[in-house]
Amino acid sequence: MLENLQKVLAEVQELVVVDNGSSPNELDALKAASQNFGFQLIENGENLGIAEALNQGVRQAMNAGYRWVLLLDQDSTMCDRFVESLFKTWLSHPRRDQIASIHPRYMHPQLGCRPVAPRARDGTLMWCMSSGTLMPTWIFHKIGWFASDFFIDWVDIEYCFRIREAGYLITESAEAILLHEPGQSAPSSVLGFHFWPSHHSPWRRYYMSRNRVVVFRRYFRSLPLCTLKAMERALRDIAKCFLGERERPRKFRNFLLGTWDGLMGRMGTRERL
Repeated sequence: MLENLQKVLAEVQELVVVDNGSSPNELDALKAASQNFGFQLIENGENLGIAEALNQGVRQAMNAGYRWVLLLDQDSTMCDRFVESLFKTWLSHPRRDQIASIHPRYMHPQLGCRPVAPRARDGTLMWCMSSGTLMPTWIFHKIGWFASDFFIDWVDIEYCFRIREAGYLITESAEAILLHEPGQSAPSSVLGFHFWPSHHSPWRRYYMSRNRVVVFRRYFRSLPLCTLKAMERALRDIAKCFLGERERPRKFRNFLLGTWDGLMGRMGTRERL
């Protein structure tokens, strides 16, 4: 992660690192790095979730007067000239004033570059992951902040749906490459059918199940095609999980619990998962 931070610092004007309750040893290393490298460290002391962490970083950038923010997970690695490539895509786009987020191409350590998001009929992305995203700060004035009550998972998809519902665009840079692995994917095979389950933890399966139900209910009427595509992707992910992952009984329990809470509208964090 410290190597990643140095790469980021070489391409941006200022860096904010939000720590969601790391161990004392990890936090000490971050404090030392913030002094050595010259970035701002926000210490939350506990895990407030990815959505709130993103909001904290974006607010800091906006308060400092920046017009653009780059969002990154701690385990994502930028390739050379990453930010320059993202901006090149924005500058060359015929409708750049309507672009609310620019995403890179994602490279899996073993699978190479692969599409992770479906495209709409106009060629723009329906949704995409938040890591590696370049966003103009005006979009947060227009449609609000990331959904903190989601805590983790589907935070990025929900925000992309909100972007599309408001009439703005989500695009991809062909030249910006980000090394990123969702979950801890590993190959699996059932009856000769080969696939790559994500192997997300059981507690993550709760939030994934709950939050996607909330997204489906919230956007089906305004974005039916996007929602149906998201449902299809979710069914494929669920099938791969229960066919090829470990701890399936606990994950199935959390899947049912998350689905129920999504239907009931229970948000925030959940204990004893």
